[in-house]
Amino acid sequence: MRRRIAALLIVPALALTATACGSDNGKKDTADKADSSSSAQATAVPKAVDTAAPMPKVTGAFGKKATITVPKGDPSGKFVVHTLSQGSGPVVKKNDLVSMNFTGKVWKGGKDLGTTYGAKGGGDQMVVAGAAAGQLPAFAQAVVGQKEGSRVLVVAPPAAGFGSQGNPQVGISGSDTLIFAVDVGKVIPKKAEGKQAAIPSNLPQVKADAPAPAVISVPKSAPPKSLVDKVLIQGKGAEIKSGQTVTMQYSGAAWQLNEGKDKAELFDSTWKTGRPFTTAIGAGQVIKGWDKGLVGKHVGDRVLLVIPADEAYGKQDKGKTLPANSTLVFVVDILAAH
Repeated sequence: MRRRIAALLIVPALALTATACGSDNGKKDTADKADSSSSAQATAVPKAVDTAAPMPKVTGAFGKKATITVPKGDPSGKFVVHTLSQGSGPVVKKNDLVSMNFTGKVWKGGKDLGTTYGAKGGGDQMVVAGAAAGQLPAFAQAVVGQKEGSRVLVVAPPAAGFGSQGNPQVGISGSDTLIFAVDVGKVIPKKAEGKQAAIPSNLPQVKADAPAPAVISVPKSAPPKSLVDKVLIQGKGAEIKSGQTVTMQYSGAAWQLNEGKDKAELFDSTWKTGRPFTTAIGAGQVIKGWDKGLVGKHVGDRVLLVIPADEAYGKQDKGKTLPANSTLVFVVDILAAH
C-alpha cells in the first residue's frame, strides 16, 4: 500500500531517477532528476474552478478516511477544487511545503485508489504547494490558498493528473478523471532553522544558505575511517525512530579535491530540484551511513554526515563526481517524520 500511495504523488512521465541515496531501481540511490517534460506538464495544468456538474459527494470528518460517491454521468472535464470544510490554520502559500492526506477514486467504474489513513495507508504525504513538476498537479495546485485543517474535494481530469500516459502502476489510464478528498495538514519549514554550530577543522566545512545547495569545502587531509554524524543545528522536533518515513533536504559530495579546488563538486542536491526527499530511515532503503547517522536525530536538525565507502557505495564507480571507494559528505536538514 505504501508504494501504491507514493506512486500517486509522482508523475511517472517525469521519471524521477536515482543518483545517490534513496530509491534506485528500488533501493539505495537518492535524488530526483526530472526530465525535460516537467515544465511542459506544469504549464498544461488547467485553471481550477470551484464547481462543475456533476459533482461527486464526499462524507466523513477531516482527519479520517473519506467516503466518495461517484455521480451518474460523465465528468465535466474541468479541474475542480472545492473546499468542503475550512480549517482554522494559516493559509498555504505557493511553494510552501505542506503535509496532506487523501482518499481517492477513479471516476469511471469507481475504482478505489486507497487512502493515506490507517495502519497501511502510509501516513502524511508531503507536497510543494503550486509546484507541479514531479508531483501530481491535482495535489500541488489544490492545497494553494487553503487553510491548514481544510478538507478539499478535487476532481482532476487527465491534464491535472497523470496526463495522457496515465499511471499503469496503479491502474489509471490516460483518459481517467480522478476524484480525491484531500485533507490539508501543516505547513512545514523547508530548512533547518537556527544558528549553525562550528565545525572542527578536520571535517568538511559547510555553508548552507537555503534555498541554494550547500557549499562543501573538503579538508586537504585523509577522511575519517568511521562514520561522522554531527548535528550542526539542533531541532526541537521528535526523535527519529528506525523505520519511520523521513522528509529532508540535502546536498551531497565526495571527499575529494576537484582539479585543485577546495570546494567539492556536488553530485546531488534536493535544493536543485526544489523538492525534498522522502524515504524510510533505518529500514535498509538507503545507504548504511544514512540509516546509522539519522536514526536518533530530531526533526528540525541539520546534520553533517561523513560516510566511509564501506557504508556508502564501496567499490562502485558512479562517475567523475562520485568515484569508487569515495567517502561521502552530506548536509541533511530533517524536515518531518512519521
